[in-house]
Amino acid sequence: MEIMERFATTIRAIGWGCTFEENIAKSRQIICEINRFLYTSRNDIGTVQTLGQTFPYFSDFHKFWERHHKEVLGIEINDNACEKVAYTLHLVHAQTGGKAFRKLYDTCGLSQADACRVRLLTANQDFRGSRKFSDFAKLFDQDPTIFDIDKIISDPDGFLADIGVTGLSQTDKRRKYATRFASFVKEHGGEPIALASWFSNDLVQLREAMIACDGAGYGNKKTDMVIRDMVVHGIWSNVRGFERIDVASDINTIGVALRTGILETKIPLISSFLDEFCHQYEFVDHMNAEAWRRVWEIWCKRHPEDGISSPCLLDYFIYEVVGRQFCKNSLAIFRCEHGHEFRWHSGQNKTCQVCFAEGKKHEKAALVKKVMPCNDDEGCIAIEKTDYVKSGEAPEKMRQCPFKQICDAYGHKGLQPPKSISILGQTGWTTAYANENEGGGGLMA
Repeated sequence: MEIMERFATTIRAIGWGCTFEENIAKSRQIICEINRFLYTSRNDIGTVQTLGQTFPYFSDFHKFWERHHKEVLGIEINDNACEKVAYTLHLVHAQTGGKAFRKLYDTCGLSQADACRVRLLTANQDFRGSRKFSDFAKLFDQDPTIFDIDKIISDPDGFLADIGVTGLSQTDKRRKYATRFASFVKEHGGEPIALASWFSNDLVQLREAMIACDGAGYGNKKTDMVIRDMVVHGIWSNVRGFERIDVASDINTIGVALRTGILETKIPLISSFLDEFCHQYEFVDHMNAEAWRRVWEIWCKRHPEDGISSPCLLDYFIYEVVGRQFCKNSLAIFRCEHGHEFRWHSGQNKTCQVCFAEGKKHEKAALVKKVMPCNDDEGCIAIEKTDYVKSGEAPEKMRQCPFKQICDAYGHKGLQPPKSISILGQTGWTTAYANENEGGGGLMA
């Protein structure tokens, strides 16, 4: 805590003046000190180890944040909220016959080996924009040599161009991810589908090896996601350790965890501009996976007759349905010049629906704001138009998010998940250094 104490002492010592001119001078000192503390490095500042590399600390604040971010954030798992969420998921399972937790994407007629190849060689490229599996499957059908392991290793730029991701930024990172993971595959059986058998069908060993492969683009989230996909599609069978695979933690599953209250913090999560080298994001990511695992454990203990076989199978319903469809500002509130106010499921509407119903078919309406369905008595208007409800897979007469009462009781529906600035890359922390007494630094969008 000495670092923060010195900063606080310096700010107090500057004080505040009595005249405008004095306070401009004081403001200048305060801003300079804040900038130095938060965003300025120096030759003797020390180093931090991350991503298998050594970097200077970004600032004095970075040193403090690395050491004390866990205590400051104070993240805890709320067992009472976990109990409520587990019971709700049990009800959804019963009402859908388990279908809410068994969503499969179309492998587009590819063989198991080819589907595995396409999925594993492209999942690590899914950042800063993404393409659908069906797009990659179509490319494979047109020219399977695009996904040849040796070809990717020898010509990663050609691979990135062929799969159409070179325009999505961070080409240097993408190139490294492509070659490193292709090399990993070559070193462990030679084919993506052989990875599980190489590790004796032990998914935990495979998971640890993929995550430990520095520069391959497979962190916890993507590794858990692709292992889940391979098992659910039956591509990797007779495996061990599937119950150890977590929910693929991301901003959607984190957002639901915060809003239901299964994950609690002492303070609202800080801006990515302060989360130097992503310590908050990594901690929240870890605790989010632990919270959903706790929900799964409670569900299996309380209702073993329908408990699912792994926490990662929560992912479709929590991520795709609740996170991406229900828990978003999708209910649009409109008002027309005649004073009519109404709710609608799309912000693209241009017509006053009240006037239209009265026979006045050309009256315009202006968007006032968009809110989450759970925050409005007419939220069902948006819920009923979600892909999940329209598909017929939802429980009959689902008109609100199943977690609404839980969020009201335990959570805070306004809480936002963390954002993250990459450590590496052209817009990452390692390109944003400012040195003492030199000024500048930071990022350019």
